[in-house]
Amino acid sequence: MSNQARILELRQALARVIVGQTTLLDRLVIGLLADGHVLVEGLPGLAKTTAVKTLAAAIHGSFRRIQFTPDLLPGDLTGTDIYHEGQFEFIEGPLFHEIILADEINRAPAKVQAALLEAMQEHQITVGGVTRPLPPLFMVMATQNPLEQAGTYPLPEAQLDRFLLHVALDYPSDAEELDILRRDRAHATAGHPPVTAVVDAATVLAARREVQQVYVSDAVEAYIVALVRATRAPGNWRADWVQAVEVGASPRASLALLHASAARAYLQRRDYVTPDDVRDLAPDCLRHRITLSLESRLQELDRDVFIAGLLDAVPAP
Repeated sequence: MSNQARILELRQALARVIVGQTTLLDRLVIGLLADGHVLVEGLPGLAKTTAVKTLAAAIHGSFRRIQFTPDLLPGDLTGTDIYHEGQFEFIEGPLFHEIILADEINRAPAKVQAALLEAMQEHQITVGGVTRPLPPLFMVMATQNPLEQAGTYPLPEAQLDRFLLHVALDYPSDAEELDILRRDRAHATAGHPPVTAVVDAATVLAARREVQQVYVSDAVEAYIVALVRATRAPGNWRADWVQAVEVGASPRASLALLHASAARAYLQRRDYVTPDDVRDLAPDCLRHRITLSLESRLQELDRDVFIAGLLDAVPAP
């Protein structure tokens, strides 16, 4: 079986456990293929944690869930040196696993967020002046609750920029919610079906190399750059948005959109990227990299409406 077929089997395994949430499941696999981290934001009860745990179970690799709380310390993530029998011995923290679920990441204080930053960006951890590499498959999938912001520590722009995708979840449809009820009753008597590993780390790493070979035309590359640059000067595309943005997306957004689009094409069994791939992923690649101006916020212009407007204004090839 090819690497691509195994990845598609992984995607199907997720769908057998999670009802609906097609976008979330696609984004998790895209993040895995594009070697990027994923931030999932949604109301309680939308299967954020379940989806990430299911993905980890479907991959034959090491997994650790970290519940972020205000009293968490950097050493609780990275590990620390322990004095034992006359010498210091390093005890690895949970970040040395391959897939990390950072649950309610915005509840951690700044020092903990800074410790996570190096791991996400550099794939390494430095403790006591010694730098140690993380596993090649290392990936952080973080969840965030938009409610109950009292006592939380909003992620700074530098931290958010390290996430390849910021996925915003909505409620399931009527049919999907009805399916959730029926599955729950069935599982109450028959038990929940076990999630078995369908891919291993070597398969994922090989698939990542294949994603890097997906063809991207000059026209699509130019379209990606035009979209990202439009977030910095939206007045060039809409006269009423001259003062709409305080901070636009950086070149890292262009790279994220390129890599994520190639992964989406790979999931759809194509060896080339289309403008539709770019348009589909633009909101998730850009929403956490844009800071709207005070004037825009007073006019209740949110980032998703802003990005949709740019997608309408910037012509696709």
